[in-house]
Amino acid sequence: MGWGREETVERIRDRYWSKDRLGGPLRREVHYDGRSMLCYSERPPTVEAMFADNVRRFPDRPAIIEDRTLSYRELDGLVGAIAAGLAEHGVAAGGRVAFLLGNGWEFLALTLASARIGAIAVPIGIRQPRAEVEFLLNDCGATVLVFEASLAAAVPEPDAVPSLRHRFAANGDDAAGRPFADLYEGRAGAAPAAVAEEDTAVILYTSGTTGRPKGARLTHLGIVHSALTFARCYGLDEHDRGLVAVPMSHVTGLVGVTLSTMAVGGAVVAMRRPYKTPEFLALAARERITYSILVPAIYTLCAMHEDLTAYDLSAWRIGCFGGAPMPVATIELLAAKLPHLLLLNAYGATETTSPTTIMPRTCWREHMDSVGQLVPCAEVKVLDEGGAEVAPGALGELWISGPMVVPGYWARPEANASEFVDGFWRSGDIGSIDADGFVRLFDRRKDMINRGGFKVFSAEVENVLCSLEGVVECAIVGSPDPVLGERVHAFVVPKAGAALTVDAVRRHCAERLSDYKVPERIVLLPEPLPKNANGKVQKAELRAMIA
Repeated sequence: MGWGREETVERIRDRYWSKDRLGGPLRREVHYDGRSMLCYSERPPTVEAMFADNVRRFPDRPAIIEDRTLSYRELDGLVGAIAAGLAEHGVAAGGRVAFLLGNGWEFLALTLASARIGAIAVPIGIRQPRAEVEFLLNDCGATVLVFEASLAAAVPEPDAVPSLRHRFAANGDDAAGRPFADLYEGRAGAAPAAVAEEDTAVILYTSGTTGRPKGARLTHLGIVHSALTFARCYGLDEHDRGLVAVPMSHVTGLVGVTLSTMAVGGAVVAMRRPYKTPEFLALAARERITYSILVPAIYTLCAMHEDLTAYDLSAWRIGCFGGAPMPVATIELLAAKLPHLLLLNAYGATETTSPTTIMPRTCWREHMDSVGQLVPCAEVKVLDEGGAEVAPGALGELWISGPMVVPGYWARPEANASEFVDGFWRSGDIGSIDADGFVRLFDRRKDMINRGGFKVFSAEVENVLCSLEGVVECAIVGSPDPVLGERVHAFVVPKAGAALTVDAVRRHCAERLSDYKVPERIVLLPEPLPKNANGKVQKAELRAMIA
């Protein structure tokens, strides 16, 4: 019996989450053709119902703040008109609506409008190349595309995507599409369609670091549970302001920040323009943001910014992060300059609609090597290579279950059969859960390095590297070796102006790691690490650089 069964969840919830009763007590339910899972007993059934409840409760409170501020009432009017426009253009329940948009009200309104009529929203990252956009549109069979006029070069030709019948250009004019306003101006609001909570609401494509991207089918059930979980664990309410600086086309930006903030009637502060530290800090201070989920690199850039203390960030109380270790120097610097900011690690994936674990607010300083505790509805098994559960603290692959786990991928029966087993999603992550329920991650199964029979977890070495002053980001990969199989290879990006040397990096590692874990080759890069459209480091490119 894995971690997260009723008695374990009850103990964890009572210890860490009991003060936040959003969602009510847990109860066991069966969904997705036989999966047994723990669910919140008090929840809206759909994304539309969740939004409609806050329109009723907080009509005049701000819903989204960016170049313009929209109240819940105003956003609801736009959502209804866009929903009507989609319906008039042939989009029915189950139809796919794709959008190639940056952070802003248009993105949010299209997501909610699709949910209102039972359609499926398909966000595409704005950094995707044209060939990738073409693949995604064909894969999901979208009939409508809304795109930034400035990104028209990434839009495929009409004959390349036969299913795509309607194209609309937002924030400018372009011959490749009609004005976005044509979709909603002059239309009365559409009535909500009959939608089941197990219906797919959003298709989010996984990063595609290996092979073609797969479209994870995020359901209303999963999105609602994830939004309630973030709000419950972080104690969010209608007075909170969540800053979304990561792309809304990523599960973190869409669910972790945007819909979690809106689940309780809070305001979403959208950073529409590309990230720059001064603009980020100015926006956070001006709008009195209280909540964020960011990659550690952004926190590091903020901590290193020479004018950080000139900005009034006293309202910022929750700083969630994930996807990479947080440098100890960043933690110490932010703790000194922003003492009210809680830096809370979390762990999840597109396939889990984001959160599987969250660091409790009361104990983050004592467990910075952990990604936190299981969230209230999560169930996790740690299995060895033979499929047997391991003892507390032992390493194995994390298998995850719960209402937030997607039922499967879009049109990928082989992947569904191999990655979803007995109601659990096989994460591919190597980790452990200790006797107190704290989860630790060590590596992706495919990124673990085998050096002469010794296992080296890249995350462990990266943690050590990140603790070295002057390191902005780093990555560890294995380089082929005819004798040992693999050797440890480090790529390090120093802070501009930092007097960092290869010898200093090697000494730092040698003082803190076993000899076989110390990188044997270290490359200092003048540019950021290569990343995909969702901001994940592309280790395949780094391995190609070695070759």
